[in-house]
Amino acid sequence: MSKALVLDGGLATRLEAYGRDLGGGLWSARLLAEEPGLVSRVHRDYFEAGADVAITAAYQASVPAFTRRGYSRTEALGFLTRSVELALAERDAFGSGLVAAGVGPYGAALADGSEYTGAYGLTEDELYAWHRERWQVLTSAGADLVACETLPSLPEARALARLLEETPGARAWFSFSCSDAAHISDGTPLRDVAAELAPLHRSGRVLAVGVNCVPPRHVPSLLREVASAGLPSVAYPNSGETWDATTQRWTGTGDPRGFGEAAAEWHADGAVFVGGCCRTGPEHVRAVRARLDSLPQGSGE
Repeated sequence: MSKALVLDGGLATRLEAYGRDLGGGLWSARLLAEEPGLVSRVHRDYFEAGADVAITAAYQASVPAFTRRGYSRTEALGFLTRSVELALAERDAFGSGLVAAGVGPYGAALADGSEYTGAYGLTEDELYAWHRERWQVLTSAGADLVACETLPSLPEARALARLLEETPGARAWFSFSCSDAAHISDGTPLRDVAAELAPLHRSGRVLAVGVNCVPPRHVPSLLREVASAGLPSVAYPNSGETWDATTQRWTGTGDPRGFGEAAAEWHADGAVFVGGCCRTGPEHVRAVRARLDSLPQGSGE
């Protein structure tokens, strides 16, 4: 097995480390309008920490989300394009790496937590229609691939797969939020989702299927579910800390060294893209980079 590509860490986590309050429905996407230079700085931080892939700041960005907050439709479309351009400029300045256009789920734009349930009340066709304009903007902006991430449901994955099939030359990974160690958030077994996406993998359009924004303890089992369908995987879980809604703070440990050790195990379980999501930062990326670089060439350990 060749070495995995290292993904970046949490974009919002790093922006918060710079003292930014990301409250409100736009979350980190708000800074595409207000402080694009800081978004660029975060991409740079992750490339310098050893990331091979930068995921753009478009997770919660959409035309409706921006226009609800007073921006024009033209401005909103420009912010989507800007998300890719900022990452590309930092990649080019760094001299190597890839840029993945981040496509978050419909629930991210609602900002109500439904990206962890998939309980939207929308059909596959309605999800296809909602994603279509944003997809077209992001895939025409020059990114190397698309990160379809934190997907909670099979209908939403199907909608995005249809858009992928309609976009010549586009390649993507599909990563899901999960309810446990075997099922995505709407209850569908991850192995069934992977099996359904397998034809697009064989055609070269889907590069990997996996998980993000999940507890690290669930990752090995989930990746084995993907492997059972014969697909390579992607894994970028949270740090391992847990949000306590009562005390309004994070609890547990997010030790970067332990995260790096775990990343080697995920690679052994078939992950070809490995990184971090919420509560991970450059220190986690450095730990992953160092641990993967220590593996014998061609080894998944």
